Amino acid sequence: MRFFFKLASAAYISGIFLLAGSPVVERLGQFNPYSLLHIPFYGILTLLLIFSKWSSIFINRGNPKNSIDPTNSSNLVVAGIIALVVAIADEIYQSFIPFRNASVTDVFLDLIGISLVLIVLSEYYKKSQKLST
Repeated sequence: MRFFFKLASAAYISGIFLLAGSPVVERLGQFNPYSLLHIPFYGILTLLLIFSKWSSIFINRGNPKNSIDPTNSSNLVVAGIIALVVAIADEIYQSFIPFRNASVTDVFLDLIGISLVLIVLSEYYKKSQKLST
């Protein structure tokens, strides 16, 4: 299952860069005047990266290496950092595309999406740990 999510993550990241200069983005921009779609797009990327690293979002007592340990927040932070690096690289890439520009605001919106996913998952794990004990 992890292979599927690794492939999906790679395809998603490729799509971000390949579609950056396409007319699709221009049309989508008409419905997205404040670039708010960055929040769910990078939230989804963060989820894909989390699932590509760990095959289970629950603690797997039989094979803990393949599950996320909610007590170790660095597991989630690694996926967040990778997503943030992709966001920054995308903005740098956009600065070289005609009619596009790099925006710190877009990176900030990407960071909001990444952070929301990490916070929600972290809280979910804390609650599920309390219920299982």
